[in-house]
Amino acid sequence: MKDNKNTEVNGEVTEALPNTMFRVKLEDGKLILATLRGRLRKSYVRIFPGDRVKVEFTPYDQERGRIIFKFR
Repeated sequence: MKDNKNTEVNGEVTEALPNTMFRVKLEDGKLILATLRGRLRKSYVRIFPGDRVKVEFTPYDQERGRIIFKFR
């Protein structure tokens, strides 16, 4: 069993950058850099500025995250 210590936060995409990187504004107002999760990238999920997403962080770097879910 995997011990998941990652934190998940909701946010909104403000800017789309090259190489599936995105600037995301979190609920607490913090701006971070986020990339797409492998499964989302593999299934060609499109993310645009204004989309609401769920971002996952590791305990080591709170400035970068991984987009794990796109809200409809």
